[in-house]
Amino acid sequence: MNATITVQVRRLSPRVGEEIPLPFYATAGAAAMDLCACLEQETVIPPLGRARIPTGIAVAIPAGVVGLVFARSGNAYRAGISLSNAVGVIDSDYRGEIQVLLSNLDPQRAFVVRPGDRIAQLAFLPVLHAQLAEVEELAPTARGEGGFGSTGS
Repeated sequence: MNATITVQVRRLSPRVGEEIPLPFYATAGAAAMDLCACLEQETVIPPLGRARIPTGIAVAIPAGVVGLVFARSGNAYRAGISLSNAVGVIDSDYRGEIQVLLSNLDPQRAFVVRPGDRIAQLAFLPVLHAQLAEVEELAPTARGEGGFGSTGS
């Protein structure tokens, strides 16, 4: 079962929708939309370098929803390209351009981003706001305080 929301999108560049695709789901079962680079010319990310890549769009995400930007697994596997901030968070009250922070983890090869390249993926998820309740002790569990590999490798 797929739930659907409406997210308003604003083109910040006249190239978006023409040479640069709007975000899109690559397959019917895709959980996230592909985001494309809105560049005038290619950008080279040097070995172990990073770059901020514009998408040429801004969005109005409904209240109670967050946009999460993830790396593309193909770029990560083939070229060592990751997001500099691991996961980008787009809050529902942000109206600026979506920009993607890419890091080239390859110590030897540069990575070239060309106009229109798919650079990241954008998923929309519901948000829960927590109300913190301070306590003296937490309820015990079988795991307890074990972390960092305590449940096995």
